[in-house]
Amino acid sequence: MSPPGRLPAPRYVDLDGVRIATYVLEPSRGEPVGDVVLCHGTPWSAAVWAPVAHTLAATHRVLLWDMPGYGASIPTGPPGQDPVVDLEAQRRRLAALLRHWDLRAPHVVAHDVGGAVALGAHLLEGSVLASLYLLDVVTLDPWGSPFFRLVATHEDVFAALPGTLHAALVREYVAGAVAGSLDARQVDELVAPWTTPHGQRAFYAQVAQLDPAHTRPVAERLGRTRCPVRVGWGEHDPWIPLAQATELAHRLPGTVDVLTVDGAGHLVPLEAPDLLAADLRRWLDQVG
Repeated sequence: MSPPGRLPAPRYVDLDGVRIATYVLEPSRGEPVGDVVLCHGTPWSAAVWAPVAHTLAATHRVLLWDMPGYGASIPTGPPGQDPVVDLEAQRRRLAALLRHWDLRAPHVVAHDVGGAVALGAHLLEGSVLASLYLLDVVTLDPWGSPFFRLVATHEDVFAALPGTLHAALVREYVAGAVAGSLDARQVDELVAPWTTPHGQRAFYAQVAQLDPAHTRPVAERLGRTRCPVRVGWGEHDPWIPLAQATELAHRLPGTVDVLTVDGAGHLVPLEAPDLLAADLRRWLDQVG
């Protein structure tokens, strides 16, 4: 069993020649009442979900993955063999992973670009979901900072930065996601995968390949969503304004409730894990 607040050792899955780190937590007693898949965003990994995952695993089987290019799925081969890590490729991988896990209709909880990936798997790849919980997700225009555009133009330059400068840049970037601050251990865990030579290359590769053109087909199809949806958002999200939560809910079918997390920024799974886990428990009870 993994320590509280940490994920178990990854189980690796090979899909179409890409090695993907996956994690599974299950109730210590009794059978799970359902399956929940947690999707991370950038520049995070499945580790961002660890506190919430342990809470949900009291009743559900919880499945997580590090998208290729992130966390324990960062490639370690030569540069020319790195997988494509744009949102189109990731949504296809999620759909394939749900099939690999033999999940007929899981509940999916998604954060940041993980929202675009989960919605894309549902709306464009045909994945059947029991429900969607969308948290500070990247879907609607505008998104993508000037930093993204700078990296896309000069990816090789950033990848060649001295390691100490790169680590400082990533720490500053991570710190900019929250409304307050995270403790030093949490920041270290979030930054660590990016500070190896392979991780440095992967960090700038995923930034450079993130493109709003890949979310527009998803945004255009939001009205075709075929499962219950709840939206959650940090009140002071510095990356994606709270107004997008209301707009997203408006574009989805039916009545979609929005949870505003008081005082939180973009990184709600770590800024307010207890509040989020409690809301997710209520949501899962509601949608069955």
